[in-house]
Amino acid sequence: MKKNCIFIAAGGTGGHIYPALAIAEAFREAKPDWEVFFVGTPHGLENKLVPPRGFKILHVKVGRLNQVSMTEKLLTLLKMPLSLFSSLRLLLKYKPQAAIGVGGYASGPILLMASLMRIRTAIWEPNAMPGLTNRLLSRFVDECWLVFDSARRHLNARAFFPAGMPVRKEIEKASASASHSGPLHLLAFGGSQGARVLNTNIAEMLKPADEFARVHAVVHQTGPNDFARVKELYGSSLNQLSVEVTEYLHDMHRRYEWADVVIARAGAASVAELAACGKAAILVPLPTAADNHQQKNAEALVKENAAIMILQKDLTPAKLRATLLELEAEPSRRHRMEQNIRRFHQPQAAEKIVGHLLEQMDSAH
Repeated sequence: MKKNCIFIAAGGTGGHIYPALAIAEAFREAKPDWEVFFVGTPHGLENKLVPPRGFKILHVKVGRLNQVSMTEKLLTLLKMPLSLFSSLRLLLKYKPQAAIGVGGYASGPILLMASLMRIRTAIWEPNAMPGLTNRLLSRFVDECWLVFDSARRHLNARAFFPAGMPVRKEIEKASASASHSGPLHLLAFGGSQGARVLNTNIAEMLKPADEFARVHAVVHQTGPNDFARVKELYGSSLNQLSVEVTEYLHDMHRRYEWADVVIARAGAASVAELAACGKAAILVPLPTAADNHQQKNAEALVKENAAIMILQKDLTPAKLRATLLELEAEPSRRHRMEQNIRRFHQPQAAEKIVGHLLEQMDSAH
């Protein structure tokens, strides 16, 4: 007799995969006798991150439709019948009790076919501006789970649930405030791969060995591809600065605890971690993000006085420095930003999502 199971379709980026893993692990704790299958693409990052956590991954071959060339879009459309057929085959073989879409190309065909088969379906949308796949899927699925309430107006769904953003447990437990007095502690990063524009502006801002650069302690995560170039940008002045330049940070929860102000992109995962830790932030949205969702995320925070946004086209070392000096001079403003961004965090989001799903499944029987 086959075990009961659910499908979680997720892939492409860590911003999709890590929250999906948090949901999967919460489901495994709630229903240890059930099986959780991930659905992704054969060559996505999910194939590296999912199996080590003890979950099986199934594959659907599907291409991209958004922000790609007309040739790639045409190829994706031509392959769509095959993607739908392979999704149908997986659904008939494993007969999941529910299918959840957490982002990535495989979400489209698997959630569409599951909804047509009257399997319980939900999509999780972490951005203030939903991506193309979720906008199209919203009219077919049973429910949309949202991080930003403002995403509602872009979705045509039967029901909504304020799901929150699952974050790593150690980050959720991190202390909200840095335990020091004096000049700012600044944490700067552009995601696991880094962000060249951010790296350049931060290094140029700190490079002059004047009083500002000397007294402000900085942790600057560059990403592996830009590390050598950034070290060259700092040059000999690095010896005079309180700056730690690193490729990657393996102890983010400790770094958040240490920091007064964070400079970062505005991806959903970064925003969620900042909210969980209650950190004042200067956000520089990635202008090429699909559907400009990073700017929409940042705008949602700015509207609530929970962050400062600098558009990449306006970013200069001088503007960045001026913004930091303003925050240093107004600790009460930083404190308000910390309080306001915390309102975007929902503790134990993964557990709440799973509990809600199980309630919905029970009420349907």
